[in-house]
Amino acid sequence: MAAMNISRYLQYELIKTEMESEFDPPEEGEEYTNKELWDIKETILQELVDLMDKSDKVSNKNKLFNDLLNREKKASTAIGKGIAIPHVRTMQAKDMIIVIGRKLEGYEFDAIDNEPVKLFLCMAAPPYDDSLYLKVFKDLAERFEHPGFIEKLLNAEDGHEMIWVFKEFEQG
Repeated sequence: MAAMNISRYLQYELIKTEMESEFDPPEEGEEYTNKELWDIKETILQELVDLMDKSDKVSNKNKLFNDLLNREKKASTAIGKGIAIPHVRTMQAKDMIIVIGRKLEGYEFDAIDNEPVKLFLCMAAPPYDDSLYLKVFKDLAERFEHPGFIEKLLNAEDGHEMIWVFKEFEQG
């Protein structure tokens, strides 16, 4: 089955190839406290919501942030292999929105494999469009299983190249 055309939901302006949030590492031999981890998650989600807000498809940026944060509290959206897919169905999204954030050093984000997250594919969709939302989410998750896909996204020079990586893997 050919992959769906996710690239049509991607816009160059909604891709940040170097996320700006910075955090002090924990002390030698220590780990982040639960509060520090949530502060990190909140900061990263806010950066992603700020990016989403550039799309003109966001009704209320603060409510969207709270919806994403509440979704993250249910279970971490970091799926391993350096990937997180924060996602939510919300009235704050006027249409499907997908943004990409990348941090090559990675962020602690409570991933199932305990590895830092380097790629964030954050998506929001209106609650009445379950079918599209589930198709996009499923396709994104499956795409990360394709050999070379993650590496190409990590090595992309800019947002245009990231979109081309998606197009390349849509050819089936």
